[in-house]
Amino acid sequence: MTTATTRTLRTTPNASAGDTTARDSPAAAMPSLPSLTGLRWMAALLVFGLHVNNFGYFGGTGGRLVSWGFGAGATGVSFFFVLSGFVLTWSARPRDRVLAFWRRRIARIYPVHLVTLALALVMTYTLGNLPRPTPKQTLSNLLLLHSWWRPWWQTLNPVSWSLACEAFFYASFPLLFLLLRRLGARGSAALGALSVVAVFVLARADAHHWWRYALYSFPAARLPEFVLGAVTARLVLLGRWRGPGLEASLALAIIGYFLVPQVAPGYSATVCTIAGFTLLIPAAAVADVQGLPSLWRRRRLVRLGELSFAFYMIHLLVLQSATRLLGTKPHFGPLAGIAVTTTAFTVSLGLSWLLYEAVERPARRLLLRGRRRPAAQQDAAQAGGEAPAATRD
Repeated sequence: MTTATTRTLRTTPNASAGDTTARDSPAAAMPSLPSLTGLRWMAALLVFGLHVNNFGYFGGTGGRLVSWGFGAGATGVSFFFVLSGFVLTWSARPRDRVLAFWRRRIARIYPVHLVTLALALVMTYTLGNLPRPTPKQTLSNLLLLHSWWRPWWQTLNPVSWSLACEAFFYASFPLLFLLLRRLGARGSAALGALSVVAVFVLARADAHHWWRYALYSFPAARLPEFVLGAVTARLVLLGRWRGPGLEASLALAIIGYFLVPQVAPGYSATVCTIAGFTLLIPAAAVADVQGLPSLWRRRRLVRLGELSFAFYMIHLLVLQSATRLLGTKPHFGPLAGIAVTTTAFTVSLGLSWLLYEAVERPARRLLLRGRRRPAAQQDAAQAGGEAPAATRD
């Protein structure tokens, strides 16, 4: 990082675990990171493309092209996990209270989760092709515990499994942040290296079925990705990040994405993309702080990023509803497939705007009413926008 950037992020020339940074001030607000919001939309779009592929909208050559482009779309969730760790660490303040932090996290994700959960419940009783959950399954979804028990992870709104992981990350973050402040730059880098090793070990364990259940949706198995995001944010804040620039990091992320078909399905895909994602997120943050060019901070892309959490939570329910009209895996030709996909995307985006404006924003304001302004500023500073449980995490 340049000297100018270092001065922007810290107040002392040699940052360490005990240093007082500018963000320790109660009124301090970290620079916004709009590029992360734009990138978040692209990750949400990968997940949408994955589900279009899984629902079999395209047949023949079109189906093969969609599978090639979006078959690895599940790695977008890994991006969310790394980004969540980054933005929480970026915006955290040492004097913040744990209960206040958890309250903001609940206000961030729970209103949209409750609404989409209710919609999913209605769908199970009105659409004949969806299984009805048991009371225990419904309760575990409501409490965001369902990902801890593999047979339940896809019940009701299937994408909510990642929120159960995020809830575990939120519960763990106060201790993680305390640890990062004590470790300093070298200790944080060592923790990041251990997290990378953990990802590779877990991937091997999953591929060889060392555990009874697959690790893909198990919250504790996804914690290393979150820790990596937190570590990179800490290094950027200390002025000790030495990763490649935005273009090189993006190239590595894309290469890793297209390597996914070469490994076993499931958690193993994480080993292909973890390096690129871990480098791309801080590179985009540094580009925003330094004012370097970034495609991802364009106004319309950032606006889409603000809608991405709601889009992520609603799009699969739209695709499930469409099966009543389209059937299962219709394998349309190119024109019909494009038309159906465009319609599903448009409906999902419209509903995400409605969720954002009518549920997400007003509910967050209501739940955080009466909180001190600096706490609200902390949320606003995290990345300049919303995302699937992360950019405003």
